[in-house]
Amino acid sequence: MAIAPDTSPLPLLIPEAELRAYNTLGVTARAAWFASARSEAEVVAVVREAHKRDLPLLVVGGGSNLVLQGDYPGLVLHMATQGRRKVREDDQHVWFEVAAGENWHQLVTSTLAEGYSGLENLALIPGSVGAAPIQNIGAYGVELDSVFEELRAIDRQSGVSVTFDRAACAFGYRDSIFKSRLRDRYVITHVTLRLRKQPCLVLTYPALRDALAGVPEADLTPQRVAEAVCEVRTSKLPDPREIPNVGSFFKNPVVSADVYQRLKADFSGVVAYAQPDGRYKLAAGWLIDRAGWRGHTEPSGVGVHPRQALVITNSGHASGAEVMALAERIRASIKTEFGVDLEPEPTVVGW
Repeated sequence: MAIAPDTSPLPLLIPEAELRAYNTLGVTARAAWFASARSEAEVVAVVREAHKRDLPLLVVGGGSNLVLQGDYPGLVLHMATQGRRKVREDDQHVWFEVAAGENWHQLVTSTLAEGYSGLENLALIPGSVGAAPIQNIGAYGVELDSVFEELRAIDRQSGVSVTFDRAACAFGYRDSIFKSRLRDRYVITHVTLRLRKQPCLVLTYPALRDALAGVPEADLTPQRVAEAVCEVRTSKLPDPREIPNVGSFFKNPVVSADVYQRLKADFSGVVAYAQPDGRYKLAAGWLIDRAGWRGHTEPSGVGVHPRQALVITNSGHASGAEVMALAERIRASIKTEFGVDLEPEPTVVGW
């Protein structure tokens, strides 16, 4: 399909740009071309320029869910768009349209400070707002789709803006249509969220309940829940600014009841959570820990964090290929020992 001409302003295109600052794993890689867009019009201009030059286009935000296996031969678009506006409200809810380049945790803290709830369990998740629907980010019993209303995205083929409602996004566990059928087809520019004016706290996650066990009921506010979430996360997950990582490297695998019963019989203490459909979600961190990987370090500096086996770290400035080599060894080990397949959670470019 031919892309229509446009006069939108094209931001500066930088050749042979270093990408280490744009991925929290600290991988050194270069992009043939790089542009940072600060408005929707600039996003459209970059999409059209990539189409005109027949260049592959990689969109990055905070880079907290990205593994670069090598240099990128196309154009990297960094989403630097900012802004948030209230689009409507009723007696119970308020709807905010948020630019894709906004920092997710800053959005959580600012909306809580204004008295709105719904995002408290998702505090301290790294990354940008535009990446949140792609991954259907979730933590401590809450996923993005519970507060999601719609998003706006630019079609890479036509340059036209398209709106997706909740159903069209086909959300699943750490999944959406943008990771499957529509992968690399759209650039998300805005996300609209529906937040509550009165709190409805979700305290089903065991670690979160434990962290709030001594808090009087009158003090159980969304702000206090967010603080507890931050405390739990910092106790388990390393700060990528100090130890490069992309958070949880593997999804928690969902298995049949028969597989769970087999594992339960063969391995005492296996951690799993019953699902509404009768299947079980296994704790990938428990599997990796039980297989002996926690605290393991490679000569390159790539390793498994000593406090959280789900986290692969890169303290030695290793390449993305070295990171994925360790991930593959872990996956093979889990398959051999438990008969369970692990799926990487981050987006892997060039793998």
